[in-house]
Amino acid sequence: MYITEIKSEKKGKKYKTILIRESYRHNGKVKNKTVANISNLAPELICNIKSFLNGKQNDINVAELKNGNIYEYGGSYVFKDLAKQIGLEQVISSTKTEWRENVMAMITGRILYQGSKLSLVNQYMDTALWELAGHEHGVRPDVEKHCYKPMDELLKRKTRIERKLAKKHLTDGCVILYDITNIWFEGEYENSQKVVFGKGKGGKIGYKQIALGLLTNKEGCPVGVEIFKGNVSDQKTVLDQVKKLSMKYGIKQAIFTGDRGMLTAKRVDEISETDFKIITALTHHEMKTLLEKEDIQKDLFDEKHITEVIGSDDGTRYALCKNEQEMRKERETRDSMIERVKLQLAKKASVKRKRQANKVSAGVGRIFEKYKIEKFFNWDVDDAGRLSWSLKREKIETEKELDGCYVIKTTASDDIIDKDEFVLGYRSLQKVEQAFRNMKTVLLELRPVYHKNDDRIEAHIFIVMLAYYLQWHATERLKPLFDADGEGQDRRWTVETVVKRLKSIRKVDNLINGIVVKRNISEPDEEQTEILNLLNVKLV
Repeated sequence: MYITEIKSEKKGKKYKTILIRESYRHNGKVKNKTVANISNLAPELICNIKSFLNGKQNDINVAELKNGNIYEYGGSYVFKDLAKQIGLEQVISSTKTEWRENVMAMITGRILYQGSKLSLVNQYMDTALWELAGHEHGVRPDVEKHCYKPMDELLKRKTRIERKLAKKHLTDGCVILYDITNIWFEGEYENSQKVVFGKGKGGKIGYKQIALGLLTNKEGCPVGVEIFKGNVSDQKTVLDQVKKLSMKYGIKQAIFTGDRGMLTAKRVDEISETDFKIITALTHHEMKTLLEKEDIQKDLFDEKHITEVIGSDDGTRYALCKNEQEMRKERETRDSMIERVKLQLAKKASVKRKRQANKVSAGVGRIFEKYKIEKFFNWDVDDAGRLSWSLKREKIETEKELDGCYVIKTTASDDIIDKDEFVLGYRSLQKVEQAFRNMKTVLLELRPVYHKNDDRIEAHIFIVMLAYYLQWHATERLKPLFDADGEGQDRRWTVETVVKRLKSIRKVDNLINGIVVKRNISEPDEEQTEILNLLNVKLV
């Protein structure tokens, strides 16, 4: 008797049958008959039977044990388990279905393996990501069936999913943070109505782009994302987001928090017609107007003690704040620009020959157009084209008095939110900026965007947001690790480092005579064990 293995394929699926067979002679011919089908037995039992049939009656010989395929397991398992713990799987779909598992693979994969969906599919041999999503390890998933179609299904449920997230993380009367950023694109996007030329940010000029708006709670946990045409004005998205919170998410009262360029006076008036209140900051011009109108002394701005002022017209509350670090930065920036302009003006003024006055004036205008500090200079060009200039030193000294000063305002009464809370609410906008940095840079690598139509682009961005949601919860649990870390060159831990440490936990195929008799998970070391304990994950 002997063991034979038969491989077959039917309707695109591969099958393996393991049989015990016996050879015999009949009428002088060698024939075979099947004694038993042992396909369903454990691999180690099959190996023992094979050894027994070969005349060996001992257990598996360790010397014959070899390592087969070794692939990433820890990162895929940990983030899938964490997603289950925080209820993300249930939020996406209360029923375990193939499309949900594939979506979870893409969300987890965005944290572990940034890149295109095709690139993620091609990781199938080197990670347990797809295996944990229900695929057979070593069998390549189909990018259309297992990525693009689940993305389409996810987009259909986007509003429902965001409503569940809002119900979980937002309550009536809470502080809601909102900010908007631009994502630039390369290539052709004829099938997109939202990828258009717009005002570039961050030095990216001359590229098509979209605008991306993100809603979070006051801790920075994301609950909703929206994409807009790339040429939309930030402030024009505000009222739609308030309506979205009210009508789609069921939040009837809240304190909507946005930056000073977004919540303009017109937008504040629009929001005041709803039950929503606002928190924002004044522009530099608005701050000066307030100081003059309310006769506020500049020495009331203090870094340690926040002074509150009530507007005489409408009862708007203002918090006078100061930041010493920003004060030094603003003074250094101003002094640096003044010195640059002085050098350029001095160079122009040193020319003795007669010049056309209009050309000299145009040159000076270009200097001030670049540096935008003309208010600190007196200058004149006479008929012979001679330039004379001087500094407005009193103006500079007056400007210095407000360096590092800023005013935060709210339309919410003090029985809803106190002074310290609404100041903290505005400062928390940096958490949305942090979310954008995580989503746009190497941690989640939102771009480049390989999809060419608006639905797929929106689905891709939604997956990235959900990946950040998962990463945000992981970061919250890992705070003890980050808080105990060193500083500067002694710093060890980042989210990226944690992900790499988890990915180094591997799954190993143990082979005897080419048969997988067992799959082991590498033993976590001390650091990995600490991470697993903080995330409350036990590897199985």
